Amino acid sequence: MAKGSPQTLRLAVLSGAIGISALGDTLALIALSFAVKEMSGSGLQVAAIFIAVWSPAAFLAAPAGLLADRREPRKVLALISLLQVPVAVALAFVGSSIPMILLALVLGIGFALGQPSEFALIPAVAGESGVRRANGWIETARYTGFTLGPVVGGVLTAAGGTKLALLIDACTFVAVAGAALWLPNAHSEHEPRPDTGRARDGIVYLFRDRTLGLVMVVALSSLLMMTASATAEVFFATDYLHTGSGGYGLLITGWTLGMATGAAVFAPRLRGALPVIALVAIVIQSVGLGLPTLWLAFGFTLVCWIIGGLAHGTKNVVLRTLIHERVPAHLHGRAYAGYNGARNAAELVAMISGGLIVTAFGARTTLFLAGAIPALFGLAGLAWYASTQRGAEPAAEQT
Repeated sequence: MAKGSPQTLRLAVLSGAIGISALGDTLALIALSFAVKEMSGSGLQVAAIFIAVWSPAAFLAAPAGLLADRREPRKVLALISLLQVPVAVALAFVGSSIPMILLALVLGIGFALGQPSEFALIPAVAGESGVRRANGWIETARYTGFTLGPVVGGVLTAAGGTKLALLIDACTFVAVAGAALWLPNAHSEHEPRPDTGRARDGIVYLFRDRTLGLVMVVALSSLLMMTASATAEVFFATDYLHTGSGGYGLLITGWTLGMATGAAVFAPRLRGALPVIALVAIVIQSVGLGLPTLWLAFGFTLVCWIIGGLAHGTKNVVLRTLIHERVPAHLHGRAYAGYNGARNAAELVAMISGGLIVTAFGARTTLFLAGAIPALFGLAGLAWYASTQRGAEPAAEQT
């Protein structure tokens, strides 16, 4: 993909749209959580905002993927983005927490329906040979949006209340819709589309493919423990490393910058079997997360978390690329929706269990387990993959 080529321009537009979308989503979430806190004073209602925005991706995976596969993805993405504009505007003027939570659920449904279409667009935008690079760009843009979103959301909320932040979020939906309509079709209008089949065919294919299924099982089962760290991290930083909020923020920033670097720099350049790269990345990410519990030093933790973030960003790009390369194009929407839904479900379970484990065993033990157990899963996956490859070699020699 040459610099300045039409493909590079299209990829830049799609990446920019996804970065803007992530920025808008995050600043809206920050604004909504502040607003609900002020209106209700209820921690449960604040938690309900996050559940309303995140849970539809888990529960609507099948229809969202089928929509992306049966319809032209860029048109789906544009339509959903435009439908979210009035919802974001309405949120800016709602004066009660319960209607706000319900409207946030509508936004969450829009997010869930739009993500598979964005994924299905990538081969058309980048070309089949540029998928890994494109996924690196897109994940980097997403991380940038997620990193800037809380900062921008906090500033906007302080400057103009939640209304300003939510109106800007509405503008980001307009920008995404415009970018989607400018991009090329994912499917040729002159070629017959294959029978798209059932809504569950995508996730079934993920696990029917032996290699892809192995990586998916390891990745998703790892998240069940790894994401429990989200509850423990702030307590670990303050109670064990004795840092203030600034030190905790620096640790999170180090991880996030590592993710962006891994996605943009490492993942597109690594050579070798993608399943091995994904499994090794899971191990390194897990070790980077849990190892600092064995030596309580801020500098050591920061280095480990940067390395863990590098592996995390690399893993995410490689997993997306594996789905693009091993799943037929007419199942891309459903396969990604199935993966994304399972990932969101695993992370929701992990966040809940993380709070319980922190309460029972403390933040240090929770963080150690959140690293050690997924690392063991990753090593077991590598051993399993190696055994299948050894078994395949003699069979290949006989044919």
